[in-house]
Amino acid sequence: MTTTIRFTVNGTPQVIEVSDPSTPLLYVLRDQLGLHGMHFGCGLAQCGACTVHYSGQAVRSCVMPISAVEGAQIVTLEGLGTPEKPHPVQQAFIDEQAAQCGYCINGMIMQAAAMLAMTKRPTEAQVRLALEANLCKCGTHVRILRAVMRAAEKMG
Repeated sequence: MTTTIRFTVNGTPQVIEVSDPSTPLLYVLRDQLGLHGMHFGCGLAQCGACTVHYSGQAVRSCVMPISAVEGAQIVTLEGLGTPEKPHPVQQAFIDEQAAQCGYCINGMIMQAAAMLAMTKRPTEAQVRLALEANLCKCGTHVRILRAVMRAAEKMG
């Protein structure tokens, strides 16, 4: 028996058939829709590599069951901006060379974009707090912080 889930991803309506409604949204986005911006990191919502926007909020797609997104608006890294016109946060990460291995960057960008949509002129402390649950093993935290502050300045 399959379950039909209807939701929107990056502005495009989707109708997905799943055999298990508890399948994580991450797997559907990557395996069925071919979107690879978000990564599987921990599978426990603790690292942030799988972050997407769910109706404007940053959420961990590795623990969100596909059944929970019925009727929702999902935005992935691919839908945040385009190569021709990147989102200001994406452009700031490029300008600051904030990516090293690139594994955590999706989550950092998605978390930062959601925070900046709510907080137009954050302090450095607010940015640090917003990103504290996103793990980066490469140590580019200083560049990431500079990128988010640059994006905030541009967006504000």
